[in-house]
Amino acid sequence: MLHPHTPDDCAALLEALRAQNLTIATAESCTGGLIAAALTAIAGSSSSVLGGFVVYSNAMKTAQLGVPEGVLAAVGAVSEAVARLMAEGALARSGADIALSCTGIAGPGGATPGKPVGLVHMAAARRGERTIHLARIFPGDRQAVRAATVDAALGLARQAMADSAGN
Repeated sequence: MLHPHTPDDCAALLEALRAQNLTIATAESCTGGLIAAALTAIAGSSSSVLGGFVVYSNAMKTAQLGVPEGVLAAVGAVSEAVARLMAEGALARSGADIALSCTGIAGPGGATPGKPVGLVHMAAARRGERTIHLARIFPGDRQAVRAATVDAALGLARQAMADSAGN
């Protein structure tokens, strides 16, 4: 279950996208499509949401988003580099103005040295702008980590919009 404030956050983001005539796409791993689901739960979202990529496996990250196998092998899927490449790949392949990505360890298993359960890397790529990145370690169980990732990703999208509005 998503946090109670997420629908309001989604509605506000969608209104801001509509006001600036922008579109958005997602590239999701650890959330399995929850960001796209949260956005499309809002009536009228089709004016701004183009779609999403659910790329849970490394092979799908490469096939669908163009994340190089060498990068995945060198730094692992849960990394800043992969989050950035996922967002940039989604931006290029979707035709959207903004693309959000996330890759992380929702748990309860999957932790490795230096990459604890709850670690999530997110990125927002905007056409003509620099890609921004956010890494967080979210507490709680799998559901809590995934819900917190949705919220943080929505915030990152708003930041990407604000950053470029100030340029």
